[in-house]
Amino acid sequence: MRVAHAVVGGLVGMVWLVLPGMTISGGGAVAGGAQRPVAGAMEQGESAGNAQDGETSATDLVLPVAVLAAAGLMASYGFLRRRRRARDRTTPSGAQVRAAEPPAAELDERARAALVEADDSVRVSAEELAFVVGRFGAGDAEHVDPFTRVLREARGELAVAFRMRWQYEGGVPQEPAARGHALAGIVGRCEEVGRLLDGQAAAFDQSRGLEEGLGGGLGHALVVAEGRFRELTWRTGAAGTALSELGERFAASATAAVAGHVEQAKDRLVFATTQLNHTRQAADSGDNERAGGRLRAAEGAIAQAAVFIDGIERLAGELATAAAMVPAALTGSEVEISGAREPASAGDPYADIPAGELRSRVAHADATLAGVREELASGRRYDPLDLLRRIVRGVAPVVAGRAGVLPAAAAVCARSAVGGADGVVATHRAAVGDEARTRLAEARRLLAPPVPAPAGRGPREELADLVSADTLGRQAHELAEQDIRLHGHPVDGPGHDISGLTGAVLGGILLPADGPAPSFGGPRTRARRPAAAG
Repeated sequence: MRVAHAVVGGLVGMVWLVLPGMTISGGGAVAGGAQRPVAGAMEQGESAGNAQDGETSATDLVLPVAVLAAAGLMASYGFLRRRRRARDRTTPSGAQVRAAEPPAAELDERARAALVEADDSVRVSAEELAFVVGRFGAGDAEHVDPFTRVLREARGELAVAFRMRWQYEGGVPQEPAARGHALAGIVGRCEEVGRLLDGQAAAFDQSRGLEEGLGGGLGHALVVAEGRFRELTWRTGAAGTALSELGERFAASATAAVAGHVEQAKDRLVFATTQLNHTRQAADSGDNERAGGRLRAAEGAIAQAAVFIDGIERLAGELATAAAMVPAALTGSEVEISGAREPASAGDPYADIPAGELRSRVAHADATLAGVREELASGRRYDPLDLLRRIVRGVAPVVAGRAGVLPAAAAVCARSAVGGADGVVATHRAAVGDEARTRLAEARRLLAPPVPAPAGRGPREELADLVSADTLGRQAHELAEQDIRLHGHPVDGPGHDISGLTGAVLGGILLPADGPAPSFGGPRTRARRPAAAG
């Protein structure tokens, strides 16, 4: 409008400037048949004409100038009105929206932190819920079911967030704007995890009834915790014996993933002992709130000690299974390789593989099996999971589904890798970042086959997913160990940590070292209990 006003005003002004000249020229024209004036008359006429022309020119310029001034005023009014409207409106403009968006690097950091926080909230909530289940039973509709449902929903949201992060790291989506939306979506999913858990925190506290003291919920919870503590004390000794036997039977690499687990379990139990004693002291003095915080710290330490012991017992079973499966995997691999050597037929499963490449795959599989047989025949101690993993990876490129043992062998390896990585994250969550957790989540997804299976999914695709899950689980374990080394220990030097405080801090049992124990809930509520442990 401002430009239109200015243009119209200019055109009108030009017309008024041109019209007087056209009028004057028309008035001075002489008809062809007119008589010629005498000299005196001519001089008088010219004198009078000049005076009249001056008056006409001055008069004719007034209106154009006035029109131009009016156009300028209208343009100024439109400009000021537009500025006022832009300043006063509540709907942000495109430039304002872009300015409000955080930089990509900042949004990326927010997404990373949100994933870690949401994952910790789910893990802590699951730990405390397990003690409630130990008291009331898994099927208790009042004290267990509502929290089991909300925890399942939170895990679903978290799984989607991790999946989005994994795709983001793989370059999907590619457009910068879409990548920003993906990061915002991750943050939103994680916030939903927190909202779900926060929404049930108050009801969870009421269900536990820890504020009732030793005569109520606190007393019952303390009995459950002390019972688990005694059970774990016995299991820790048995796990140490089992670990020694595994070391005598298999290669050192077979038990490397659980080296030090017994010592770390004992460390958590020492911390739990201190907290259980403080719980009773606080409850006896009537400070039930502080007693509840101490009890939750003890429960967290007991839960993590169980993870260490479970890891040793699980690995012992996996090594036994793998050792028994290696001969069958070798036989099944021979069946697969023999099928790959057969001439192509109408139902050839290798039709999509060039003949030269297929021969190369067969040769590599043969060499892999020969190496495994040589190691078995050497009489040296070996790592059954490593041998099984080598068989699966060496033969996977020629698998056509003739032998069902190979997917089973791949599943054993993948579950072992994922279980080991999950144990490291669970017991050192204060140090482990988002990269390890993202790979762990993707490995879990690949371990759970889609139901129903997508069309065209064959044995080769199934085996490829299991191999990928195994790879991602091992990567997650390695990244978690790197995070722990970089994080360091809050207490350094021998004799400085006789109460297990270092392990409790690394395990996220206390937030921070002199702070409360986290509880069931999301970011707004899981540190709601003010009792300190130290």
